[in-house]
Amino acid sequence: MSVESTSPGPASRDWQYADDRALAAAVGAGERDAFVHLMRRYNRRLYRLARATLRNDADAQDALQDAYLAAYRGIGTFRGDAQLSTWLSRLVANACLARLRRDARRHARAPMVSVSANDEPDRELMDLSHDASPDDALMRAQVRALLERKLDALPEVFRVVFVLRCVEELSVEETAQSLGIPEATVRTRQFRARSLLRESLAQELDLAERDVFSFDGVRCDGIVAAVLARLDADEG
Repeated sequence: MSVESTSPGPASRDWQYADDRALAAAVGAGERDAFVHLMRRYNRRLYRLARATLRNDADAQDALQDAYLAAYRGIGTFRGDAQLSTWLSRLVANACLARLRRDARRHARAPMVSVSANDEPDRELMDLSHDASPDDALMRAQVRALLERKLDALPEVFRVVFVLRCVEELSVEETAQSLGIPEATVRTRQFRARSLLRESLAQELDLAERDVFSFDGVRCDGIVAAVLARLDADEG
């Protein structure tokens, strides 16, 4: 399992090779370093899930913090029946739902775009060379920003599935478990999301699914620091 942080620090070195059960048990025993590593291990995936749901960076980060605090306080309920990432994803989804319910304006849905019956899902919407020149890198950043805007315009049910399947590359089974929906629904929503994006993007925008909603080291550190500060305030 890879660690999803660009600035691991001492806690990551201590817990880098711990499996999820051991990590959860350590967090349950009150080991703060284990909790730091848990956040760093899943920050990017969970942030992307929150960002895809809420369509706002600040709201996504706040929801992620809320979910982590809920995880810390409720880690004793994690029994290992599902993957830790799935359990955490459900907490993030719940935190996002709570925010949506508190803020009625976020219930607005983008209008549906008709999908041609002849559309067939592609294996990839985008294919990007990792050896990019400065000009290529600039174009990549511009296209990524455009793709993020196009994703934000999708209805939430399609947007979230697309991010988990195509950006985070979860399996159909993992996505279904994370969202609590049937696998057939995951496949249908992924197909619809791809079709809607294909209609709204020009041919030259076949770039970089994996870079959508990037989660850099500074933002990762900020999430960890903010959660620990709130935890200290609660325990003080």
